[in-house]
Amino acid sequence: MASTPSAPRSARPHRGQELELTVDTLAYGGNGVARMDGYVVFVAGGMPGDRVRAEVGKAKRAYAEARAVEILEPGPDRIDPVADHPGAAWQVLPYERQLEVKQAQVADALTRIGKLEGFELEPIVPAVAQWRYRNKLEYSFGTGEGGELVCGFHAPGRWNEIVPMTDCRLASERGNELREQVLAWCREQGLGAWDRRTHTGFLRNLVVREGRATGQFQVRLITSPGEMDAERLAGVVEADGVLWTQTASLGESSAGGSTRLLSGSPQLMDDLGELRFLISPEAFFQTNTEMASVLYGAATEFAALRGVERVYDLYCGIGTIALSLAARAREVIGVELVEPAVADAIENARLNEVSNASFFAGDIRTSMRELVEEAGKPDVCVIDPPRAGLSAKVVRRIIEAGPERIVYVSCNPTTLAPNAAQLVEAGWTLKRVRPVDLFPQTPHIESVALLER
Repeated sequence: MASTPSAPRSARPHRGQELELTVDTLAYGGNGVARMDGYVVFVAGGMPGDRVRAEVGKAKRAYAEARAVEILEPGPDRIDPVADHPGAAWQVLPYERQLEVKQAQVADALTRIGKLEGFELEPIVPAVAQWRYRNKLEYSFGTGEGGELVCGFHAPGRWNEIVPMTDCRLASERGNELREQVLAWCREQGLGAWDRRTHTGFLRNLVVREGRATGQFQVRLITSPGEMDAERLAGVVEADGVLWTQTASLGESSAGGSTRLLSGSPQLMDDLGELRFLISPEAFFQTNTEMASVLYGAATEFAALRGVERVYDLYCGIGTIALSLAARAREVIGVELVEPAVADAIENARLNEVSNASFFAGDIRTSMRELVEEAGKPDVCVIDPPRAGLSAKVVRRIIEAGPERIVYVSCNPTTLAPNAAQLVEAGWTLKRVRPVDLFPQTPHIESVALLER
């Protein structure tokens, strides 16, 4: 008897094609996951259970990327959004459901990507505030439908379209007022937005930073090279520091360029726990101050210091973790590539009268061996890398240094997992992982992991 031929697999979709899909789950990063006869489609704006009409933006052999343009039938978890905000994609999920998904994604990354087992995955720590929690917002300038100057965020999947903000619900009310002050002044002056297609125009980005504990605000305007009435801007904006950065870069970034202080202080001041920190304009500082204290508290707990240890804080930034640990350690040594951040760290140690912490500017890949030779082998390494995680070479340098304990502060479970697996293969054991929610209404996840020899 002849076998029945299997059903043909659906043809790969093409760019611009519209599909009707049912979203099954959420991938790390926040996109919904739908399937067409086994072919995976990642759907921006889709939530589990949603039946959507989605437009394909990119199609590859194994998967496609699409954007939901209409919710045909909402899933059982979907709720009405609180705000029109492209940076709060998960606000259509109840907060408890957001936490469940984040917890599951950390577990999935560690077990599926890292092939790790036998560790304790602790319950995720919920955020203190679900809205108005960010101490730093980076806005973009654009041109509205009527030709007017607008300031807001990039529309999902639209690199050249800016969604204007009147009340950003992730920012404080005072932070919103400062953005509107700058926007009103720029309109009054007749200044135009940077055109991302033609690479012409003047106004690019606006960074508003807040000291949550101190009440200080810093405003930094990023433009193309050109002229404006800088003194008048400084007189209009009611902030503790007003800065102007000019950059000729073709890419859109608030980093780099030449920065000029127009008024006030070049550094913002904020508190974490009992410590006070000075923060330079481009220095990294966790954008949820209240939950950063919780995150670093977990790192301190996992480090389990007894006062006799030498601690290395790799990717130390302005010294937030290092200075939090210093009172419990014999000495703390911080390493950071960004030189202004190292200068901040040294100044912050002095500001907080911490004498057993030292900081060095350098690339961990090339400076770690020399640091170990000069300062001695670390008992504990605390690592807080960028989203891309640790390179293979940095992992090798940590292995060579041979700390008894490694505390890994991660902002990306999909890079934590392979890094932890490399360290486990080299002789450490993954003991505990504690997810901490610093970014409600978004898919971002922070975790603290403990590895011991």
